[in-house]
Parts: sequence; structure tokens; C-alpha cells
Amino acid sequence: MNDSKSCLQRNVVAVLALSACLSGMARAEPDQFKIGGVVSLSGTYGIYGVDMQKGVTLAIEQRGGKVLGKPIEVLWEDDETKPQPAVQKTAKLIGGGVDMIFGAVSSTSSLAIMNLAKQRKVPHLVTTSADDKITQPNGSRYTFRTGNNFGLETRMAFNFTKARKLTRVYGVIADYGATRDGWEWYRREAEKSGVKIVGADFAPLGNRDYASIINNIANSDADGVAIFTSGSDSVTLLKQAATVNLGRNRVVFGPGLIDDALATAVGPGVVGVYSGVRSRFSLDNAANKSFVEAFRKKFNEYPSSAAGEAFDGMTWWLDVVEKTGVWDKEKWIDAFAASTRDYSISGKKVMGACDHHSSHSGLWGVAVKGTTPQPLYMMKIIDVFPPDSPHSPC
Repeated sequence: MNDSKSCLQRNVVAVLALSACLSGMARAEPDQFKIGGVVSLSGTYGIYGVDMQKGVTLAIEQRGGKVLGKPIEVLWEDDETKPQPAVQKTAKLIGGGVDMIFGAVSSTSSLAIMNLAKQRKVPHLVTTSADDKITQPNGSRYTFRTGNNFGLETRMAFNFTKARKLTRVYGVIADYGATRDGWEWYRREAEKSGVKIVGADFAPLGNRDYASIINNIANSDADGVAIFTSGSDSVTLLKQAATVNLGRNRVVFGPGLIDDALATAVGPGVVGVYSGVRSRFSLDNAANKSFVEAFRKKFNEYPSSAAGEAFDGMTWWLDVVEKTGVWDKEKWIDAFAASTRDYSISGKKVMGACDHHSSHSGLWGVAVKGTTPQPLYMMKIIDVFPPDSPHSPC
């Protein structure tokens, strides 16, 4: 009986060892490196998704379409700017054997994806979503963010408020977790510094009519309007505000209110609006100039911030994977957590080992009229915040 049991145990061990060996061989000899891309191609943030696809496409093409000697395939899904479709489509992609997940745009979608990626132990790269909760000290091992978080952008907006000596601010906030949290921090710090919050309105994502909110602002004594929206909501609000020249006697600004693509979508009324800015085609460094030239050659347009951040993050990730030289997700994660990007398109970036958030300079700009062949309306950088200013250390 004991001999039979011992024999059975040996056979089980042998089977498990063979299974592990075969599993290791499968990882070592893949047919492709598969990326699951979950972005907004519709909904409030649909304006960003296509540009993110373009950035990723160029990042892959510039390395010959391969990593670790294997061709790269990207499988794209539209999360419709909603967390439930994001989870469903991410689960489908992971079930199909993707080696990493890229996305999303919406922070609620990225947070939902983050939890699934952690559960399934799949690397997850975020370049656009800004909610601070995505990357926190001792958070998810599997999620990384290479772009701005909302804390960075909100601090820049607060510093701008002080620099412009604004004393009475009206807030317009998207009724959404990240923007509500950001507004609460801004409101608290503004009031501590003597700024009076004269009013605040919360609008649902995808709001189409800001008439009553604009009327509230017009009837207030605000000298500043802090707008915590992004995507198509920013375009809609700023277009409607321009019809009554709301910014004539007030400074209009927001943490991540607009970029070049959104400024052009708004039109003439965007001139003079201030915002935090992410990657920027006009940044004067060799990596950015090379990227912009390649992007214009391929797509016949200047890259938006969403495109630039997607390109930058994916390039960084794939370069780190290549340097590991092995088909091992855990080693990719360890390497990325300890990595530094000396020459990203936005300058030097250092990955935080404790929170998996990239430390880098923050950009603040103002919307101006462009000149050919630049976008018709675009962001001009007027201030740069060093990494130790907008970022909390690990």
C-alpha cells in the first residue's frame, strides 16, 4: 500500500514537472507577442482612442514590428468609455492569451482593468488615465503608468491659481471619481491659501448642455473658472462658453482641460484658455523631433498628446522587454519597475519602484492660434514644473 502510494506520488510529481517544463517551453517559443488594447473609440473619451492606436502602431513599426524576435500583434477593443465593457473585453483578450494589456482612457475603465490584470497576473500599461488610485505606493504589481496622474495636473492648476493671483474661483467638475477627487484637493488647498470658491457645478459625463452652468458663472463675481473636464466634455463646454465670451473678464483653466486636438475642435473661442499639457509636438528634444517627423510622415498630421503618450509608453515598455532577453512576464515587470527612460519624447522619466508611476516634468500651457502647417489652434507651453514639484515621492 505504501509502495503504491509512493509510486503514485512520484508519478504526480513527474507529471507536474513535465507540465511545468512544457509550459516553460510554450512561453519560450511563442508565435507572437500579443498586445490587448482596450481604449475608448466611442463615448465621451472616444476622441482619444484612435490617436492612442496611432501612437502604438508607430511605436511597433519603429522597432521593425518585433520584440524578442517575435512579431507583435495588437488586438483592439472599444470599451465605449464604460468600465463594464472594459472588463468584459479585457477578460476576452486575456483568455485569448495576450502577453499584456494596454489602456484604457477612462480612469474607471483602467481601475477595473487593473484589478483583473492583477488577478490574472498580466502586465498592464496605462498612458492616459489619470486617477491617482491607479498607481499608489504598494498598489498593483502588474499595472504601470507612464503619463500624468491627476495629482500632478491638479497641483499645476493650483500653482497657476496662485501665480495669477486669482481670488474668486468658480468650479465646473465632471461628475466622475477622479475629477471629483481632484477638485476636492484643489478646493481645500485654494481655500487654505485665501482663494474663495464662489460656486461649483457637477456635470455628468457626456453632458450636452452647459447653458445653466455658464449662466451661473456669468452671474458670479469669479475672476477664475477652474474646469475639471476632458475629452468631448471640454469641447462642448468651451464652445458654449465662447458664445457668451465667458473668458473675456475671467481666467479659464483646468488641470487637463485641453490639448492640441481638443483646442482645434473648440475653434477660435479656445484662445487664452490654460491647461496642463502632456506630450507636446513642439518640445525641443531629439527624441520628440524624431517622433513628430515620423508621425507626420505616416499619418499626415501632428500628433496629439494621447498619441504621443501612447507612443512613448509603449516604446519604453517594449524596449525594457527586449532588454530582459527572456519570455517571462514577472521579469519584465521587475525590469520595468527599476527602469529609467533618459530620452523619452517628454524628457527624462523615472519609473517609481513603489507605485509604478513615472516621475517626470509637468507642462502647463495656453491655447493660441497656430500657423501653417501646425494645427489651427494649439497649446503653447508657458511653464515647466520639475519632477520634484508636481510629484509626491515614494
